[in-house]
Amino acid sequence: MAAVAVQSHFIFGVRTGVTNNLLFFDEQTVIFPCGNNCVRYNIDQGCQKFIPGTERSRAMQALAISANRRYLAVSERGDKATITVYDLQYEQSRKRKVLTGGEVPVHEFVCMAFSPDSKYLIGQAGGPEWTLFYWVWEKHKVMATVKTTNTGPISQVSFNPQDNTQICVSGNGVFKLFHYAEGALKQSSLIKLDTQNVLSHAWMSEERLIAGTAAGRLLVFESDDLRWETSVTSKASTQEAEKQAKKSRSEETPPEPALLPRITAIVAYSKGFACSAGPGTVCLFEKTEEKDSYRKTREIRIPADLCTNEPGQAEQQEVSTLCLNPSEETLAASTNRGQLYHISLFTAEMSKGEQAQFEFLSHSFHSGVITGLSVCIRKPLIATCSLDNSVRIWNFETNALELYKEFQEESYSVALHPSGLFLLVGFSDKMRLMNLLIDDIRTVKEFTVRGCRECAFSQGGHMFAAVNGNVIHIYSATTFDNILNLKGHNRKVRSIAWNADDSRVVSCGLDGAVYEWNALSGKRESESVLKSCGYIAVALSPDSKTAFVVGNDCTLKEIQDWQILREMASNDAPYTAVAMTHSGRALFTGTAIGTVRAIKYPLPLKKDWIEYQGHSAPITKMAITFDDQYLLSASEDGCLLIWKIIDKEGRGLKRDKEIIYAEEILITKSDLEEKNHFMLELKTRVKELKVENEYQLRVKDMNYNEKIKELSEKFIQQIESLKTKNQMLKTEKEKQEVSHQEALNEVMEKHSKELQDLESTNNQKLMLEYEKHQELQLKSQRMQESYEEKLQELEVARHRALEDMQQLYEAKLQEKEQVLGQCQDKSWQQVREFEEMKKQMEEDGDLELQDISIHYERELHEKKEANLRLKGEKGLMENKLSSLQEEMSKRNQEIKKLKVDQQKLQAVIKSLEKDIMALKREIQERDETIQDKEKRIYDLKNKNQELEKFKFVLDYKIKDLKTQIEPRENEIKEMKEQIQEMEGELEQFNKKNTKLELTITELKLKLKASDKEMHKKMQRVTDIEALVCRFKTDLHNCVGFIQEPKKLKDSIRELYERYVQQSDVVEIVGLDADIQQEFSRQREHLDRTVASLKRKLVKDAEVHRGRHVKIMKENVWLIKEINELRKELHLARAHAHNIETQAGIGRRSKSESSTHLKSTAEGAATRLNLEAERIIQLQRAEIRSLQHMLHSQGQAPPLTAPSPGTKLPTLTM
Repeated sequence: MAAVAVQSHFIFGVRTGVTNNLLFFDEQTVIFPCGNNCVRYNIDQGCQKFIPGTERSRAMQALAISANRRYLAVSERGDKATITVYDLQYEQSRKRKVLTGGEVPVHEFVCMAFSPDSKYLIGQAGGPEWTLFYWVWEKHKVMATVKTTNTGPISQVSFNPQDNTQICVSGNGVFKLFHYAEGALKQSSLIKLDTQNVLSHAWMSEERLIAGTAAGRLLVFESDDLRWETSVTSKASTQEAEKQAKKSRSEETPPEPALLPRITAIVAYSKGFACSAGPGTVCLFEKTEEKDSYRKTREIRIPADLCTNEPGQAEQQEVSTLCLNPSEETLAASTNRGQLYHISLFTAEMSKGEQAQFEFLSHSFHSGVITGLSVCIRKPLIATCSLDNSVRIWNFETNALELYKEFQEESYSVALHPSGLFLLVGFSDKMRLMNLLIDDIRTVKEFTVRGCRECAFSQGGHMFAAVNGNVIHIYSATTFDNILNLKGHNRKVRSIAWNADDSRVVSCGLDGAVYEWNALSGKRESESVLKSCGYIAVALSPDSKTAFVVGNDCTLKEIQDWQILREMASNDAPYTAVAMTHSGRALFTGTAIGTVRAIKYPLPLKKDWIEYQGHSAPITKMAITFDDQYLLSASEDGCLLIWKIIDKEGRGLKRDKEIIYAEEILITKSDLEEKNHFMLELKTRVKELKVENEYQLRVKDMNYNEKIKELSEKFIQQIESLKTKNQMLKTEKEKQEVSHQEALNEVMEKHSKELQDLESTNNQKLMLEYEKHQELQLKSQRMQESYEEKLQELEVARHRALEDMQQLYEAKLQEKEQVLGQCQDKSWQQVREFEEMKKQMEEDGDLELQDISIHYERELHEKKEANLRLKGEKGLMENKLSSLQEEMSKRNQEIKKLKVDQQKLQAVIKSLEKDIMALKREIQERDETIQDKEKRIYDLKNKNQELEKFKFVLDYKIKDLKTQIEPRENEIKEMKEQIQEMEGELEQFNKKNTKLELTITELKLKLKASDKEMHKKMQRVTDIEALVCRFKTDLHNCVGFIQEPKKLKDSIRELYERYVQQSDVVEIVGLDADIQQEFSRQREHLDRTVASLKRKLVKDAEVHRGRHVKIMKENVWLIKEINELRKELHLARAHAHNIETQAGIGRRSKSESSTHLKSTAEGAATRLNLEAERIIQLQRAEIRSLQHMLHSQGQAPPLTAPSPGTKLPTLTM
């Protein structure tokens, strides 16, 4: 195992994209996801406890906490999605159960909820199945499943707060209630919201639900019926819409459609509910006196961030989660940009006149990828930069955010000066050196280094290095001069490191090279190149003799003496960062899956490390504090994690010496003067306020005295009124007693009268019966004999009737006695109640009088004391009143002037804002073009380097070729002279050819025209000849009648009628007009033909030029042959001359040789003549062929006018 380990100490950031990502555990502790952990953060103490996520999980999807705040459920995505339930009762948050979908393939659970008794858990699986699971989670048992929708998505699921078997599911076009019965989930509601996208809901009671939609509508349902509906529109959203409308009017552009406020979160509490209402807004609703309606009472806003260039951007955050602490005193919210806010509901309700605003729950966090990380020596500070355009300074001792500032450009790298007073930041357009002031980060110097991805101060802080593509620039930190430019990498440099004495700089790049540069001379002293790997990060050992590099080949390489000494593979996780402790005891690496590995040093032969899951995305940067106590890691998930470095026994590493951090800070002279001036103003203001307070106290004394008088009069009047009321109550009491006594007497009299009446009636009835009895006895005596039997029967009947009557009247008497007793009881009770009410009213009146008298006596005493104090100060304030009135008049005049200036400046500001917007757009476009050009420049530089290599090879070849070219250049000069001569001849030939071509074309045209006329005339001659022949024959026949005049006359008339027609006579008259028309038509036709022939002539000329060039080449070849023959002739003549000069040769031989020479010369001459004749014949043949082509391509000749001699004259009789 490694000798050194790490444990999570503190983390800055929030993980977005997690459903329900903010929960209250108790009154002061919240739970939120960060990296691959869930954090328990105590708001008061500022401490954190970590709940680690599952190793190798792809992403955290949702959180849920039980109703009793004991259990936490965390869903994580993977090949098989899981839900892990943690017991929060234990300090380490012990893992209880891990739930899955069983045999159903589930890749993610998008939302969850615990039942009210915390025994059951529901989880909504993602698409495409969208299955809802219902677990008894402690037994790991799936009770039921149901498909909630076909399309999705589902945004929230929840239990009825009073019923474990009723579940609500909401989403896009989904709002369903399910009931668990008989081992299955069955839909129990008929609410149709197909067109609504329900983003959130909450249970208000056992039967009432409230839902929020993406269109900003709040819907209240009870027993499947819509009871109440409203639209949530905040003041901020209306103001933003008005601003957009004004802007569109000023810029004459069509207004954009207004964005509806999305209700993404709802939380219910005892008074009503809270819900999100658009960007940066939360609304509080309370119950009204009406049964089914609610009233909006407060609007809480996310405040503007003054540390940014656009403070309104913070107000545009969308609230993703809302939660309340158990006592319903604090409302907390998380946003889509990873920020946490909270507010006390008591202060929100009390601030009636002011706008209620959220406060940061802990600190402002990064909302984008963290691209830079740096620490210093003299202070416990951490500097980070991110793609959210912000630079933040953290304190790892207090775990707090010291400073932060947002810029207009993205920041790619950051470096802290060892003193902790200066900061170097690489932006997309420039690199800036900044001062860390007491409350601001201010730019000191800008450097023209675009897109600086790496920068670092030297250990002494007197120099700093900045990377620009594949070049490293070394600058002086005091003079800001560019000392050196280190060139050698072929691709981008990804990491640089200074050695302990600042004499060397080590760099690594994507070209697979690790170079060691001399920081004084700029020379490359050592190198290690592995082209198959692109290096990402480098770290040096404390003695600077060993370098550790990681790259895209998933290995950690130890380079010693610039040779790869050892390699350690990372299995399946590519390394992205590396850092080594200053003591050299351990090495830490970051991976692409967000884990940190602790490796002991020297590196073991086997793969031996401890891996810690901290982040949910690739780690971008790692650093170790100067005292080796903390490891810092930054990731693409926007989180900064501080790890505590410990040994095997869990204790921190021993320090060689105690480090005392500096406490000094920077402040500019202007700021200090402003603060001093502000303090003086405050002191003068305090003095003025004292005088004002004295005056106000006196005025208050006077007012209070008047109020006391008024109150005393009011109280006296109230006391008198109360006394009169008491007397009236007493009189009423006496009246009621008298009335009750009279009513009682009346009741008693009534009862006595009724008794007497009943007795008298009964006595009368008895008397009547007795008289009847006597009469019957008389009758019985008279009729005793005859009716003895009847008498006995009558006696029996009489006895029975008497008994019945006695019983009936006895029952009536008993009932009346009971009613009388009840009335007496009621009267006694009313008397007692009246006496008790009388006593209570007297006691309450006495107590109220005592309290009122004590309260107003105290107030009277206090007012008297205050009045005495204020009387002494009244005189002073009267003196100042006149001076203040004069100052007020002056100030009012100044205010009027300032208002006029303000209006002018507002107009100027509006025009400047328009210019700024236009310039920003131009800057963005130019930045894009610049980036494209930089890419092209980088590619061209790479090509240039390759071409330089080729150039060196080609230079060597050129030197060899130059030695071979010199003799050939002489030959070329001679040939060029010959070519110039031949070109002159060729030009002459071309001129002659053009002249000949023109003459040929003219002759051809004339020839065509003459041919056409000839053909016409020939045809006409043949026609006339045939006509003449026929006329001769007819005339010959006519001559036979010369002796007979009549026949002769008749035959001549027939001849005239046959050969002379009427049309011919008319034609003779209109012949001239027809001739002119035909002539013009023929002329136009000829013009068109001439134009077409000219075009053809141009084409033929081009063909002729090609052939001419070919002939010229043949001529050149023939000239070469002639030259060779001339050389042969010259040689032959020289040979003949040599023969003549030889001794012993006779005249005969001379004559023979001369004849031989003559024969050879004649043969050569004949050959030359034959060649010349052949060339001429070829040219003539070509001219003939061209003439033939021109003749064949020509159009038909124009018609010529007929001669007047072709017509016979008219016959005159």
